Amino acid sequence: MQVQKGVGIQSFCFRGFSDNDAVATKLKQCGVSTIELCSVHVDFSNPDSFSGVIDAYRNAGVSIVSIGVNMLRGDEEAERHYFEFLKAAGAGFMSVTFDVASAPLCYRVAERLAEEYDVLLAIHNHGGRDWLGSAAMLGHVLATTSDRIGVCLDTAWALDSGEDPIALADRIGGRLYGVHFKDFVFGRDRKPEDVVVGTGNLDLPALAKIMEKHRFNGFAVIEYEGDVDDPVPALAECVAAVAATSIGK
Repeated sequence: MQVQKGVGIQSFCFRGFSDNDAVATKLKQCGVSTIELCSVHVDFSNPDSFSGVIDAYRNAGVSIVSIGVNMLRGDEEAERHYFEFLKAAGAGFMSVTFDVASAPLCYRVAERLAEEYDVLLAIHNHGGRDWLGSAAMLGHVLATTSDRIGVCLDTAWALDSGEDPIALADRIGGRLYGVHFKDFVFGRDRKPEDVVVGTGNLDLPALAKIMEKHRFNGFAVIEYEGDVDDPVPALAECVAAVAATSIGK
């Protein structure tokens, strides 16, 4: 299986650090050289800042594979900035969520821009409290949109929704464009706690088999939101866990 540009890390893991040079250094310390950038580290409303951000990673030998998770509301003028960043960075993916109040207009604008810029958009399933957290709603959106729009499966938030991330990945099949490798354990109050990928409720080897089955060729990034001040040790463990499966080969 070929995962585009290798397994990487979501920049939100480094939200305690605003400087992109520092983030690039910490990323490399984790043993990877691919990143998905979020709005903590890019001001997507300010195109004049794009080149500085991109150069910080390019000069460090880091590939920007995706951006997100970005809310799309059907505002073409504002959302075009996201696509311009993708073009400048040479990235082919964006993880997204949609504003339910603007559907289906937001789908049509997203499809048009994705086609124009030749990129793929991947819906992030953000837990049981999010309208796109369930398999049923994801299936509905996929059924009413073009194949420019797929899914970024966040494995931990699937668990939070009561979904089996393995079964969900299998159901999504060829429209699985991204994966956030993330793992939760839950307290008696259902409050989730981030843990190293594969040490909680995520069956990482089983997920790897499903990704192989569907010849996954999207973007794959690790997301661990614990240890804000020093996430590198746990992230390095996550990288090692993923590398031990066929995903990391």
